[in-house]
Amino acid sequence: MRHALLALMLASPALAGECPDPPDHGAALSDLFAEVQAAETERQAQQVANRMWALWADAPDSQAQDWLDEGMTRREAHDFTGALKAFDALIAYCPDYAEGYNQRAFVNFIRQDYEAALPDLDHALARQPRHVAAMTGRALTLMALDRKPEAALELRRALMLNPWLQERHLLPALEAAEKDL
Repeated sequence: MRHALLALMLASPALAGECPDPPDHGAALSDLFAEVQAAETERQAQQVANRMWALWADAPDSQAQDWLDEGMTRREAHDFTGALKAFDALIAYCPDYAEGYNQRAFVNFIRQDYEAALPDLDHALARQPRHVAAMTGRALTLMALDRKPEAALELRRALMLNPWLQERHLLPALEAAEKDL
């Protein structure tokens, strides 16, 4: 039944109604950024990062949450076409919700469609300027587009918020590429 309703909603986002404003988790995220910066181990930092993800993935309402969950499930099953349809519907319904753009960018990144991923990452960051995953995704996308100096800048911005990011190990190579210019 849920999939039938979701299929109907995907086919016609206009039936969905009006999306409420995304939840404001700014204060909670500020606390989590302070906590991750004070973490003493990578494990502690990962636990904090997981709590950040829970906030970013908190959709404005149950309908938006269904599209987000459906898109992520389809992405994990390598159904990229289905994932893109779910994220397209989510973005059409909730254009102010950053995670819809971030997730669609991730699918396009996996598909190696970097030119499509980059604008979505920009949209996500315009709505959530401290979205570390979108920053990191943007850095990786810029790397794939051979725009290493921009990638280094973006990764440094992300590392200022979360110094424990797995991608931190890429920074020395990016900085070396900057010096070669």
